[in-house]
Amino acid sequence: MKISRRKKNRGIAVIVALVAVTVLTLLAGAFAYSMKVETHLAQNADNDEQLLWLGRAGVELASYVISLDANQPYDALNQIWAGGPGAGSETNGALMGLSLDNYPVGDGTVTVKIIDLERKININSASPPLLEQVLTAQGVDASEISVVSDSILDWIDADDGTRPAGAESDYYQGLTPPYDAKNAPMDDISELLLVKGVTLAMFKGGSVTNDQGAAFQHHKLGFGNAPGQAPSYAFGLQDVFTPFSSGRININTAGSTVLQLIPGVDTTSAENIIKWRAGPDGQEGTEDDTPFTNPGQLLTAGVAPQAMQQIASYITTKSTTFEVHVTAKIGGYTREYVAVIWRNGPNAQVVRFYWN
Repeated sequence: MKISRRKKNRGIAVIVALVAVTVLTLLAGAFAYSMKVETHLAQNADNDEQLLWLGRAGVELASYVISLDANQPYDALNQIWAGGPGAGSETNGALMGLSLDNYPVGDGTVTVKIIDLERKININSASPPLLEQVLTAQGVDASEISVVSDSILDWIDADDGTRPAGAESDYYQGLTPPYDAKNAPMDDISELLLVKGVTLAMFKGGSVTNDQGAAFQHHKLGFGNAPGQAPSYAFGLQDVFTPFSSGRININTAGSTVLQLIPGVDTTSAENIIKWRAGPDGQEGTEDDTPFTNPGQLLTAGVAPQAMQQIASYITTKSTTFEVHVTAKIGGYTREYVAVIWRNGPNAQVVRFYWN
């Protein structure tokens, strides 16, 4: 049977048409996918911008709350900035009834958590005896205490002089990778992991297996641990130190661990301080709290008079530095921002802001 050229051409045309339709379909699908991706990226960019402004709005809300509490004679856990029900002039002021949870802002919401940094010890102003007391209470081996303490002080001070057990740039340049001693105040507490002798377990607390601190940290076990046994610490350096604060410890907000690190305050005194400020119900952050309005009230709380002179130089009842965590939410998108606010009287200044 003979196939005509016309029929053969028709068959080729059908194949060509099918190929063309397939190619066009694939191109249309790719174009649609590309448009979907571009739209999604554009939406993400728009959400990023909105989340950023929500985060800033949350910080401004925190600044407002903190500034209105400036006239109080104390800062305590039952106040609105700390998530409490309100105290003192707050009970009939502008802050009464204000909730920092899911606060509406534009098309989104912000949840704001404020923590005063005077509940911790300022690492940049800690004296050698205070550093040694912290390390001893933490459970650092006696042979390591002077190494860590001297190295912290060498890291912070402006000179290149090395303390007896400390370290300056010549030591750190011998590590892998090499780096210089900062010779300036810390502005992030994680810098402790760069300091000679400080390990990840010391920084975090407890016991960390395969503890090497930063990748370039060198650490030897002290006499208090068996060979190969990871040391365990009662608390972490990150739990008790901050690079930002007035340098005094707020006895209304500091936890038991930090209170016991104040020279002159023992376990019993710390328990009495917390019991006093918690009020009749024994729960902190409630309406019946009885915060200290001045350091001298520690005598009423059972602190020994002979210890007061030593304690007084370390403590306060007011806070001036606050760490703010803002959870910004719009639609299904969430982002957390962190800020540090310094309060000087009724003025609140943001000194740090970043996306966590």
